[in-house]
Amino acid sequence: MKIIAADVIVTSPDRNFVTLKVTTDDGLTGLGDATLNGRELAVVSYLRDHVAPLLIGSDAHRIEDTWQLLYRSAYWRRGPVTMAAVAAVDVALWDIKAKAAGMPLYQLLGGASRSGLLSYGHASGKTLDELFDSIREHLELGYRAVRVQTGVPGLKSIYGIASNATFEANSGVRYDHEPAQRGARPAEEDWDTRSYLRHVPGVFEAVRNEFGPELPLLHDGHHRMTPIQAARLAKSLEPYDLFWLEDVTPAENQEALRLVRQHSTTPLAIGEIFNTVWDYQTVIREQLIDYVRSAVTHTGGITHLRKVLDHAAQYQIKSGMHGPTDISPVGMAAAMHLGLSIHNFGIQEYMQHGARTNEVFRQSFTFSGGMLHPGDAPGLGVELDVDEGGKYPYERAYLPYNRLADGTVHDW
Repeated sequence: MKIIAADVIVTSPDRNFVTLKVTTDDGLTGLGDATLNGRELAVVSYLRDHVAPLLIGSDAHRIEDTWQLLYRSAYWRRGPVTMAAVAAVDVALWDIKAKAAGMPLYQLLGGASRSGLLSYGHASGKTLDELFDSIREHLELGYRAVRVQTGVPGLKSIYGIASNATFEANSGVRYDHEPAQRGARPAEEDWDTRSYLRHVPGVFEAVRNEFGPELPLLHDGHHRMTPIQAARLAKSLEPYDLFWLEDVTPAENQEALRLVRQHSTTPLAIGEIFNTVWDYQTVIREQLIDYVRSAVTHTGGITHLRKVLDHAAQYQIKSGMHGPTDISPVGMAAAMHLGLSIHNFGIQEYMQHGARTNEVFRQSFTFSGGMLHPGDAPGLGVELDVDEGGKYPYERAYLPYNRLADGTVHDW
């Protein structure tokens, strides 16, 4: 089964998406997500100019061989651009193989290990009243686990808060739905770690008092703390029994997590900016994390992320795959099929895409009772309406960045 076309499609219904469409000589097509938020066109060029020509004439069934060719022949290995491009090819080939077999992809990956995937949504608010309303809205939508992000007194605009002032200049798009702001330059936000560390424990105490001890609560520190600050936060949140504390300190400094572990038993989730199994060597081997946060889209596809998760399983570390709206419906479907099949599934992040996105990407998955299921359509269960996608051309967009009170650029 030879590949005769590899087309890169860029569309921006609710935000920018990059999709690879691979076509074989017997008419089968497969889709792969190559979206890299805020740097989408870098992956477009990598795919169109360097990867697509290598695919023409190749055997679509040889997924592992193709993965190794694209990774090793480039010589300049790893990194988000390379691994997003490799992931798009890999997922598209898995989509084709499952369609050729006439079965949903998870069946080719070993079959279902569970009936559905526990997922969590993003609740947020500048005030406790706003936050409580957001949590109730998510519970009414059926979520059984909720990530809690809160405003901090004195700070105008913070990662993950739906009512941030910055979103008002972005045509009314919810900030937490898509923080990448369309425009010529990134939005500037403010940050103060000491204020945040003083404020957050009281927020979780209030949430527990209001919603009880059973609701799984998650929180994202988003790389903003030093190791000792991260340890302080993890320890201060222990009484509130978090499902996990995510990205509590910049993940590049993996040894920092040793200090956090010494001071706290709060479960840790790390890895949404990791791209390969080699990024995880220290944190998995030393059991410094409890959940792997990588996305199929950014970590070399199903073939490679499966290897990461198999490695993690040896240490009782579970999956918590990245799944905000900068993962397209194609990438989300790939995560669902992989999550359904592996033994060490933990939880799936799930932010619901907008109506225009759902018109461009037709999907077969279900969300019921807080559980996701990819459906039983052959392949991924996602089809791209190219004509509909053509109505929404690419628009330049950047993720925000932080400055401290003295003007220093800080981790966002």
